[in-house]
Amino acid sequence: MQFHHTDVRYIAIEGVIGAGKTTLAHMLAQRLNAQLVLEKFEENPFLARFYEDPERFAFQTQIFFLLSRYKQQRDLFQADLFQNVLVTDYIFDKDKIFAYLNLQDDELKLYETLVTSIEKNVPVPDLVVYMQSSVPRLMSNIKKRGRSYEENMSEEYILNEAYNYFFFRYKNCPLMIVNSTEIDFVASPEDFEQLFNEIMRENRAPVEYYNPPIRK
Repeated sequence: MQFHHTDVRYIAIEGVIGAGKTTLAHMLAQRLNAQLVLEKFEENPFLARFYEDPERFAFQTQIFFLLSRYKQQRDLFQADLFQNVLVTDYIFDKDKIFAYLNLQDDELKLYETLVTSIEKNVPVPDLVVYMQSSVPRLMSNIKKRGRSYEENMSEEYILNEAYNYFFFRYKNCPLMIVNSTEIDFVASPEDFEQLFNEIMRENRAPVEYYNPPIRK
């Protein structure tokens, strides 16, 4: 199927750690012959230390993420890559979820000042796809991929509730909330096809929910 929905040039896939957002972004970009932009979380030199001592390294980790995401988004905008379709595995706004959870009051004030001065320069997606899943499924996904710094990650850190709170109030652009607990778009071509068709569907509402058919 060829991409033909001219209103959607920039699709952002979102979800908590282990939700499958990067995998879906890869698959969508390949299907649409789109420009793929991935969050470079592994380049953050503070991330491993943050997992070991969150209170001490939260601010450095947060600011590094904020500025690297900002630079990546600005580079895209200036390169005018929107002549093509663009797929990313994050949205710039989601940085705030972690900031409000991890920063102290004085750090948060400084963070908010910085965000306010730069966020107006960041392009807004035409569609955000939020991959929502259950904690057991997420923990299973995280364990399967075997990243060393995620080994001791607690269920609390997955932040399911914080993400839900954020996205159920998200109004910056059209939002599609996908119940991905039972879906397997990697192993099942049928699951991917159904999800792809929902994502590319025209005439969508500001917020839509997609519950995949339950397998018999």
